[in-house]
Formats: sequence, structure tokens, C-alpha cells
Amino acid sequence: MNLRSLASLRWIYRAWYYFRQGYSTYLTFVLGYASTLITVYYLAIKNMPPLLDIFPRFTEFAILATVVGAPLAVAIGWVHMKRSRLFSSEQDISVESNPYNYKLPPGYWGEAFMPAMLAQLRMLRHMSEGGGFLTDSEKAQLDELEKKMETLIRGGYIGSPKRRLNF
Repeated sequence: MNLRSLASLRWIYRAWYYFRQGYSTYLTFVLGYASTLITVYYLAIKNMPPLLDIFPRFTEFAILATVVGAPLAVAIGWVHMKRSRLFSSEQDISVESNPYNYKLPPGYWGEAFMPAMLAQLRMLRHMSEGGGFLTDSEKAQLDELEKKMETLIRGGYIGSPKRRLNF
């Protein structure tokens, strides 16, 4: 596969992601909300005379449902994020599948931060070795750490990602 076809595939994948986000977050939210209100009103309330006495018009029902439903949805969302284990499980899955937990994200991390950290590590190592402060096991640990940092700077992976994505 050549670079041009890879670039066009990347564009398609990104467009697919943006489509899913826009559709699921915004379009289906508005359509689903309106559809639910219309369905409940015209199939349930219109066929129950006691409820029809309370809500003679759709507009009154929609306003009350929104005034009650919006704070209720906020409370449910807060419980989901802050008080249940469901959100933390979702985040566990997201962390496991995120390739950037095993490589540097593009940008300043690989261009500036990690090279600066590697330079600091090397300077500290040089000073520590000159003073005779490092044991052989500490030297081996620093060697391994330097290799990992160099791998990250070159764009490689460290650790064991569930799947590798090439960018």
C-alpha cells in the first residue's frame, strides 16, 4: 500500500469518526428527544382521558417534560460519572485501547519534552557516576530507561499495547 492510499484511508477513518460523533451526539439526541415526546404524548396521553385533562396540548407536555427531564438527566449523568463503577470501567477500556498510552503523542512530547527529559537523565547519570553514587543495578535500570526513552523519541512503542496502530 503506498502513502497516498494510506493518507486517503486516514481521511476516511477520520471522517467516519466525525460522522459518528456528530450523528450520535447531536442529531440522534435531538431527533430522539423529539420522537420520545411525540410518541408519549400522541400514543399514551391522547388515549388516557385523565392525563389528557392535565395536558390538553402537546406544548404544555413538552415544556413540563423538559423542565423535569433535563435536571433528572443531569442527576443521572452525575451519578454515572461520579458514583457508579460504570464510568470507570468505560475509562479502563479506553485506556487499554489507546495506542498513545504506549507511545508518545505527536507534537511537543516527542519534539521537546522527551528529548529534554532524556538529556536531564543523562546529565544526572553523568554527575552520579562521577561521584560514585550509582550501584551496578542502578546503572542497569538507567540503561533500560534510556533505551525506552530513545524508543519513544523514535516513534516506537514500549509496553504491551492490546493492538498496534500505525500512524
